[in-house]
Amino acid sequence: MIGDFIDGPLWYLSATVFVIGVAWRLFSILRLRSRKKILSKPRNTSGGGALATILRRFVPYREFAQVSRGRVIAGYAFHLGLFALLFFAAPHVEFIRERITGFGWTPLPYWGFIVASQLAFFGLLLLIIYRLMNPVTRLLSDAGDYVSSILVFVVMLTGCMALLQASEGLRLLHLFLAELLLIYFPFSALMHTFTFLTSRGFSGAVFYRRGVNY
Repeated sequence: MIGDFIDGPLWYLSATVFVIGVAWRLFSILRLRSRKKILSKPRNTSGGGALATILRRFVPYREFAQVSRGRVIAGYAFHLGLFALLFFAAPHVEFIRERITGFGWTPLPYWGFIVASQLAFFGLLLLIIYRLMNPVTRLLSDAGDYVSSILVFVVMLTGCMALLQASEGLRLLHLFLAELLLIYFPFSALMHTFTFLTSRGFSGAVFYRRGVNY
């Protein structure tokens, strides 16, 4: 009974909340930015500044490279590992084919799954520790930041356990937690998954238009 609810109605509810919530948040952000008119004379084209800023922000400034190296490595390890798990773990590829796209692609081999999961766990744990230990990030963080990190961690953990032990109960627990994550996602800092490109691009466009090398 509970399994049928998790596999059926709760999945469709969480997916609907996720899609509508993300779309509404993005629409709201773009609508607010489109209302602001810039009357100053442009010194450069905005498009080039937007693209340049998006690309440059993938690498830290040289002045901060030494102190931020570990955090940057942890961030890339977590995000790339999570991306690989989300879209290339064999159960996820099958799930996406059956319930979303109608087609699939070649999944990661088992060793690839192990490497991706280790990278994701290693990166996330280091980022959590850094957030707790660094006085600046600790001051800037709120409860939502920790809830997001813990929820992502337990979703990854139950997913790995379900795959390794081939347990139906663990699979349902993993799916249930993933559905909670989908519902929570649009209302949390996890929205940076979709907004970091627009945020970087908008900042770069504004500053580049004013002649500032941002």
